[in-house]
Amino acid sequence: MPSRRRLARIAAMQTLFEFLVRNSDAEVILAKNIEELKKHGEADLALAKQLVEGGVLQKDDLILAIEKYAPEWSWKRMDAITRSILLVGAYELLHCSDVPPAVVMNEAIEIAKEYGTAESGKFVNGVLNALAQSRK
Repeated sequence: MPSRRRLARIAAMQTLFEFLVRNSDAEVILAKNIEELKKHGEADLALAKQLVEGGVLQKDDLILAIEKYAPEWSWKRMDAITRSILLVGAYELLHCSDVPPAVVMNEAIEIAKEYGTAESGKFVNGVLNALAQSRK
């Protein structure tokens, strides 16, 4: 069974995906996603809300940071799932000092492997690792 924090990150990723693709109300989407994930366990609601709110409010700055460390890939060239995973991971790396960067990257990579394309895990790893290294 996934941890509460993993479920929160998945819910946040799914919510940001819908927010980016459909420009829907993130708060409503998050509530729906949290409810759907209950079959896997209880998500850390506070973390999920923080990640979604941060992803929405900091979206433009996060996109710039992501594109800086993915120089061959524009934001629009990335698939929507990978964009959503990177938003969550970049927000955590840049704004959540209570979580070690290695944990943030590992979680994002595992979620990318589960929900993304065959290459998503490697791509997410490369971008987030470069972003984390830049912060040192």
